[in-house]
Amino acid sequence: MKRRDFLKLAGAVSLAGCASAQPSRARVVVVGGGFGGATAAKYLRLWDPSIDVVLVERESAFVSCPISNLVLGGYAGMGEITRGYDALRRHGVQVVRDEVSAIDAAGKKVRLASGADLAYERLVVSPGIDFDFSEVQGYEAAMQAGRVLHAWKAGPQTTALRQQLEQMRDGGVYILSIPMAPYRCPPGPYERASMVAAYFKQAKPRSKVLVLDANPDVTSKAGLFKRAWSDLYPGILEYRGNSRAVAVDGNARTVKLELDDVKGDVLNVVPPHRAADIAQKAGLITTNNRWCDVDWRTMESKAVKGVHVLGDATLSAPAMPKSASMANNHAKIAAAAIVEMLNGRNPEPVKIINTCYSFVAEKEAIRVSSVHEWEPSQGTLVAVKGSGGVSAARSEAEGTYAWNWARTIWADSLT
Repeated sequence: MKRRDFLKLAGAVSLAGCASAQPSRARVVVVGGGFGGATAAKYLRLWDPSIDVVLVERESAFVSCPISNLVLGGYAGMGEITRGYDALRRHGVQVVRDEVSAIDAAGKKVRLASGADLAYERLVVSPGIDFDFSEVQGYEAAMQAGRVLHAWKAGPQTTALRQQLEQMRDGGVYILSIPMAPYRCPPGPYERASMVAAYFKQAKPRSKVLVLDANPDVTSKAGLFKRAWSDLYPGILEYRGNSRAVAVDGNARTVKLELDDVKGDVLNVVPPHRAADIAQKAGLITTNNRWCDVDWRTMESKAVKGVHVLGDATLSAPAMPKSASMANNHAKIAAAAIVEMLNGRNPEPVKIINTCYSFVAEKEAIRVSSVHEWEPSQGTLVAVKGSGGVSAARSEAEGTYAWNWARTIWADSLT
């Protein structure tokens, strides 16, 4: 297999490979079945069927964060963003429904919550994010009482937040609190605000969306989002920058900022992010007690050799967002590198592409894209000058492309 042929820049990156002439007969364990882990497991089997691939995932099905904001607006259902793992099994991936409780990198094995150990030759960790609840006083108690939600992991909280929006009185206030960047999906909060505003415009026209952003300004596609809000949701959506949540009072339905308190009917407070707990336990986190630094040629951890880290848990390269597209691309970098390593060849750096669509109305969307390549002098991936860009304007055509992109990346990762 010529590794330089496996990545082609196009919408969802298309990859091809063939079986190694010298069977590696090794086991690769993949932790986490999201966009990163599922893609890595699938492509390891596609590119070298002799590799024994075991995917450990605690959930019975994958629920997509992309498109989940449409569920909150009432424009999609949970069934539309949910996929099973049976197709991966057909590729020969062994899917184990369990959770990794510990990683023994020196012994090359992982311990499962069920008590079993899995040995490996190479380990892929795609754990996603967890939250630093301690930075928002009172958060955990309010969340346990159901009075504040983040819904930043698609699933039960997505359904619960939609129910709260439906039950909210006409004339009520929905508060969306955004943490300081970096966080998962830079444009995601602004898409969410747009979807809730679209729902209010149709069903609760006296209600209000209040966006409290810890960042000074909209962090992605700012001009396009602001134009959409001005055109579509005047009097409904209010945006405030430099408004960091420091505490929540679930009983009083209040978000406490550094200088004042804001009261609302539905509190959707997204806490600061970090790499998930298993990354922390395994010593993979290297930076700000939050993120995992990697070699972008292989996705191998700079802290723990033999372990490849993917997706939102990584310390992002310059101008690289934490997105589904990136996790999918990280997985392909890692899978190709592992195949090369297990067969005695040297991995080569590759270019990758990011595409992110955001809905601003039921059928209208906007887009941002970028291309990233290895820069030896900087030792990292950098954005290619003149590549990518944003939509000229919101449109229904972009909305169609957004749905097509989602279906394509779901298929590429999971079928």
